[in-house]
Amino acid sequence: MASDATTQQNPWHLSDPSPLPIVGSIAALILAIGGIIFMHSGSFWLLLIGVALLIYVFYAWWRQVILEAEVGHHHTPPVQTSLRISFLLFIASEVMFFFAFFWAFFHSSLPILNLVAGPWPPEGIETLNSWDVPFLNTLILLTSGATITIAHHAILDGDRQKVARYTLITVILGFIFLGFQVFEYAHAAFGFTDGIYPSTFYLATGFHGAHVFIGATFLLVCYIRVLKGHFKADQHVGFEAAAWYWHFVDVVWLFLFINVYLWGSSPLGHIQP
Repeated sequence: MASDATTQQNPWHLSDPSPLPIVGSIAALILAIGGIIFMHSGSFWLLLIGVALLIYVFYAWWRQVILEAEVGHHHTPPVQTSLRISFLLFIASEVMFFFAFFWAFFHSSLPILNLVAGPWPPEGIETLNSWDVPFLNTLILLTSGATITIAHHAILDGDRQKVARYTLITVILGFIFLGFQVFEYAHAAFGFTDGIYPSTFYLATGFHGAHVFIGATFLLVCYIRVLKGHFKADQHVGFEAAAWYWHFVDVVWLFLFINVYLWGSSPLGHIQP
């Protein structure tokens, strides 16, 4: 946290010099090299070191941000606005990330995008029942979107117990969703290497599952912070970011359910070129 008195005469916070950016860069490099070594020789020690260093950087950096907000009181209204805009830009980048997966799915299934596309789903692929686990997971995520919204409004009303209760419910629903997704993968009739349909299916739904895990962890941290009394009606950017991220995850899942599960496994999805 900045100690120079001149920096306190404006609403912006200038952080003290920190080793975390360079440590994070080194951790990412070790992680990349360790991943290459693991894929070529099977040795995973360097990969684990990179992961451990990166987790440490995440923890230390985010802890510093929390301290700046709660102890140093550096998150002034202009800083909060800047943080909100930055997070919205991050979500926009995530939209492009998933757009690539949807493009791969439609490029493989729609003759208008790929003139050599075969029947979709490909012959021999036994698709999942959209109204089984996928529909149940849809209800779970939609419910979790409602509970996190209730928690957000409770922050504005100053009801900490209600915030904690509904945030915890959202976290539990997120991990229940992941449990059903693991169950679905374990009982799927196709493997990741069984062709283009399984590849695009597992790529899109698997990365979404990873985002659910990240979002649930994000909200779990928020739940702990709620118990510590961190969030106030006029200062809860961290919770807002977690809620926005969770709503983004919900919207992506709706697109996945409609296009990959429902359309992709229904008679309407069985397109012939």
